[in-house]
Amino acid sequence: MNEAPLLLRADDAGVVTLTLNRPQARNGLSLGLLQVLRDTLFELEADASARVVIIAGAGPAFCAGHDLKELRGKNYDPAYVDELFELCAEVMQAIVNLSKPVIARVHGVATAAGAQLVASADLAFAAEDARFATPGVNIGLFCSTPMVALSRNVSKKQAMQMLLSGDLIDAETALRFGLINEIVPAADLESHTLAFARKIASKSPLTLAIGKKAFYRQAELPLAEAYAYTREVMADNLKAQDAREGIGAFLDKRPPVWTGT
Repeated sequence: MNEAPLLLRADDAGVVTLTLNRPQARNGLSLGLLQVLRDTLFELEADASARVVIIAGAGPAFCAGHDLKELRGKNYDPAYVDELFELCAEVMQAIVNLSKPVIARVHGVATAAGAQLVASADLAFAAEDARFATPGVNIGLFCSTPMVALSRNVSKKQAMQMLLSGDLIDAETALRFGLINEIVPAADLESHTLAFARKIASKSPLTLAIGKKAFYRQAELPLAEAYAYTREVMADNLKAQDAREGIGAFLDKRPPVWTGT
């Protein structure tokens, strides 16, 4: 029998849903799953049909982090460990660097590197039953790589609360912390996330790419440099056909026709 694919892809009018497909392991990020997720994200960068990406999980959980059984099964081999964490870092950076918006659709638990996935995504919608944690401290393995994304999404005090306690937080707390955008009834999570993704996909793909890149870049700069950088970005953006089409459509009170140029 052929093994089930580690990652499922579904396309819907510019929205690509990638589903982590290791439900028996709560979608633990094995080396194989990380490889296929990284490669797929790289492929999506060049896929003009893909406008927005949703990352979801099959089965009862979104993602429980790294596959600890695989880690122990490899006898903590240093070469394997280096490859594992390098791959994970590549995946998280690929999400941020992808020119298309990425939405995490979270149900069940999102822990350790699973919480890192949520924090790395541009947006995150969660079911009412969703729970989040960076529990490495509980097993003697501090969530050092997950804290990179976490500390860039929530305040230092909140990040340290999660990292030092290892406790699960509920969806309401995650919303208050700023880790997620919205809480949705579990029965509506898929349709709600897809509808929001379709709304984003209706925008100019060029404008989305310009805006996402600029958002993360300016956040790293001092205030004056951020304004200087974004001033140049807006001036260059205005040279694009889509910008002029969008302004014209707004003034003419008609729907815009995007060309991606």
